[in-house]
Amino acid sequence: MIKRAHGFPGGVHPDYHKELTAGLALEVPPLFERYVVPVAQHIGSPAKVIVDKGAQVFKGTVLAEPSGFVSVPMHSPTSGTVKSVKNLPHPWGPSMLAVEITADGEDTPDPELPRLNHETASIDELRDFIRQAGIVGMGGAAFPTHVKLSPPKEKPIDVLILNGAECEPYLTADHRLMVESPEKVIAGAGILAKILKVKRICIGVEDNKPDALSALEKAAAGQADMDVYSLHVTYPQGAEKQLIYAILGREVPAGGLPMDVGVVVQNVGTASAVWDAVANGIPLIERITTITGRGIGRPGNLVLRIGTLVEDVVRWRGGISDDTIKVVNGGPMMGMAMSGLDVPVLKGSSGLLFLERDEVEQYHHYPCIRCGRCVDICPMKLMPCIISYYTENEMFDEVESLNVTDCIECGSCAYVCPSSRILVHHMKMGKAEVIVRRRKKAVS
Repeated sequence: MIKRAHGFPGGVHPDYHKELTAGLALEVPPLFERYVVPVAQHIGSPAKVIVDKGAQVFKGTVLAEPSGFVSVPMHSPTSGTVKSVKNLPHPWGPSMLAVEITADGEDTPDPELPRLNHETASIDELRDFIRQAGIVGMGGAAFPTHVKLSPPKEKPIDVLILNGAECEPYLTADHRLMVESPEKVIAGAGILAKILKVKRICIGVEDNKPDALSALEKAAAGQADMDVYSLHVTYPQGAEKQLIYAILGREVPAGGLPMDVGVVVQNVGTASAVWDAVANGIPLIERITTITGRGIGRPGNLVLRIGTLVEDVVRWRGGISDDTIKVVNGGPMMGMAMSGLDVPVLKGSSGLLFLERDEVEQYHHYPCIRCGRCVDICPMKLMPCIISYYTENEMFDEVESLNVTDCIECGSCAYVCPSSRILVHHMKMGKAEVIVRRRKKAVS
């Protein structure tokens, strides 16, 4: 039985634009000739390259090892030859170190890929195996999964929440996963629950995805410890703290983390990746990515290898229109505009959005009129207008006192601002400066 979740304070209702791809089944592209695997694809320390130019690699071969606890390895998406190890274009902006692979067309799996019996393996073995498979959060943040699965002993976890909200406009990757492979999501959730020693699993899906809710309900039938929740369609419903409040009514304290209220949140795509890794020995070398927008020839939900170049995807999907002027890695609310198409798909690439000229506007921002709309809709109960003012005037003690680091950068404030204030930019600036000041204070 599907349960109804509560709402959460604040939030906005942008146009969905999901109709472009929501009904399109997953597609697998042909093998391309070239792949680029950056060592920086997740929150934390970039991985350390362990292969040299000219090396022969297989599908799943480790290209780079973790360089710290908050770090995961990178694997080859196919078999072939290492063409180069150098700085190459990256979706995040500046060029970054990457391993360039020339595919041999054979797609031969690495014969030494490790296997693990998830039924008999210990918790430590499972957690380490997930790390060695290179798994990170698949919802976009790309936080190393094994870190989330390592809560301190003084913060016991009693609930695992799977995030299937996918509230970002245009994106339907998680939607298609839940519809087409709900059993993988459920099985992966079981492994995550075993590691966390929790007895309760909740899966949250926005109620504009009735087919996904039905598929998960059917797959979870008979699981006494698992409930599927229908969520209100409100952005940013998929944010961890909002999801926790909507399902459990627990409020994460300011400056706190989900584990402070006994919860760990994982994306449904992450659960599926965990199942593929533990049960089938497949490291994280591919992900579902929504290719969408009026600017792309053929929108779709594609199973892409990590390291696939966007320009290759574009050619395969019929090219882009002459009016396409903006390409976003992710969705329109939290995604990042890219400077070109010669960049790779990353572990956190949930979507590629192609926007035409009449869908994009260059705003000129004006002074704040003190209307309070940003305060009313902020899901984190912050005061974006005041934080923006203090950031502009470099009053960072005041910025810190207003809990700027709680900002989840969802963009809701900028979405409703009648003066087109660059509020998210100011929030990011304020957060960055406060974090730097805290680190300096800790060292001194």
